[in-house]
Amino acid sequence: MLDNIKLAADAATLSPIALFIQADWIVKGVMIGLLLASIYVWAVILTHGFSVRKLMSASETFERDFWRAGNIDKFYDENGREELPSAKVFAAGISEWRRSTAGKNVDREGTRERLGVAMNAAVEGEVDRLADKIGTLATIGSVAPFVGLFGTVWGIMRSFTAIAASNNSSLAVVAPGIAEALFATAIGLFAAIPAVIAYNAFSQRLNRLESRLGRFADGLHAMFSRELEVEA
Repeated sequence: MLDNIKLAADAATLSPIALFIQADWIVKGVMIGLLLASIYVWAVILTHGFSVRKLMSASETFERDFWRAGNIDKFYDENGREELPSAKVFAAGISEWRRSTAGKNVDREGTRERLGVAMNAAVEGEVDRLADKIGTLATIGSVAPFVGLFGTVWGIMRSFTAIAASNNSSLAVVAPGIAEALFATAIGLFAAIPAVIAYNAFSQRLNRLESRLGRFADGLHAMFSRELEVEA
């Protein structure tokens, strides 16, 4: 009976909350920082993942409606100012088209080149804007394990110090320090693993969006080129 009570008490002292409370203040700082990083990672996963999925769906609808539109100028006046990646690319193309064809003498080759540059810049700008947050995921995914490892090393050093101070190398002396040290590593992995998975998933999704915007820009460029040939 007494052995069972002792085992229960030992398990309680090795619970996550107890490990945090009895940890050294440096290890506590590491744990708090990693927990905050983990919260940030999940916030980005939930919010950014939803927004990117919504933007991709809305951009697909925008492109479908655009190719079905009979009057491009009317479509631009009604939909060209939407906050969508495809709309930004379309707006960049229309703006450059109107500026380049405003005069009497139109430089057709120069217009084609400027249209391509303007729409490609819009594609890159939209992808960079959407990729801004996932860069932080990559940083957390690569740094968090090493921060947790720092907490682990510090906790083990503290355990060795306790051994030296008590002249006792029994498991009861070193177990709490080693446990809290390993707990710091666990929190680091808890923050890093979702960050790496989310970063890879978002990167693939952004690559698909970039390819889709590139194809849309190529289609617009071909349409404007045909219009220049008709005017010629």
